[in-house]
Amino acid sequence: MSKPVICIGAALVDELFHASGEMLLATTNEANVTKTAGGVARNIAHQLALLDVPVQLISVFGNDSDGDWLKQVCTNAGVQLDASITKEGLSGKYTGILSVDGSLFSAFLTNSAIHLITPEHLERHKDLLKTASYLLADANINTDTVEWLLTFSIETGIPFVIEPVSVPPAKKLKGINLKGLHLITPNEDELPVLCSESATFVDKQIDELMQKGVENVWLHNGKHGSVLSTKEQRLHLHAPSIEVVDCTGAGDGSLSGYLLGKHLGKDDAECLKLAHTLSAEILQVNGSIVTHRTQQEILQLVSKYYPS
Repeated sequence: MSKPVICIGAALVDELFHASGEMLLATTNEANVTKTAGGVARNIAHQLALLDVPVQLISVFGNDSDGDWLKQVCTNAGVQLDASITKEGLSGKYTGILSVDGSLFSAFLTNSAIHLITPEHLERHKDLLKTASYLLADANINTDTVEWLLTFSIETGIPFVIEPVSVPPAKKLKGINLKGLHLITPNEDELPVLCSESATFVDKQIDELMQKGVENVWLHNGKHGSVLSTKEQRLHLHAPSIEVVDCTGAGDGSLSGYLLGKHLGKDDAECLKLAHTLSAEILQVNGSIVTHRTQQEILQLVSKYYPS
């Protein structure tokens, strides 16, 4: 049996308000509302499971109806929850406000309780963590938990990946010694807050992270594509030209596609193509998960978006 990807971080109820027209401040705006299961770590775990990658999710659920629903969504998809936590009270919620073009206008995060994923909790589940092919954490978790995972990764040789999520949690990572981190995946807003103020250009910011010991830096530039910097090379890949319906979860899907590629033994260039292919499919539907494509279909779609 293949080793699982173990995802650590948020599991949330996503409520998305998609504006019907141009957003107006300080007044009422008409919108369509959708409710889906969300959270960066949960989204990635869910997507990987649907694509036949074995996966464990370590997250926090409330003991309310939303928590029961979130857990059911995960288990129905094939996500294992052996080390997840159920707390007293409400489940976490992400409320996103989307502009008419599908871009994020603003968002609110409540009751996530990610602080309950402590080093002590992970220590109790060390045997499970040792079975991982990759460890992935979203930056909503506490910095001491990030540091514990990094030490564990170095000791075991299991690659550790951090998804910065957004600017506020990314800022927390700046003060951490990231030497030995396998991969970090910032976008163009998150990258600067990970670096010193003297690193004012993108290339210098990437170089600074790698000089600090981060092994790979994958910069996401939205519609302009992405750049994966490794010790050997910098791989640039343009984003497919598509009509965006909803940008929620596109970054999560991109990382899911990359990890799918690694699970299948593909090289970095092919992993990037898979990442952008899955992200493009997510951008063209409402919600943060591609549920209508099998692993084989995603693999075949790469040639549609990136013909030879």
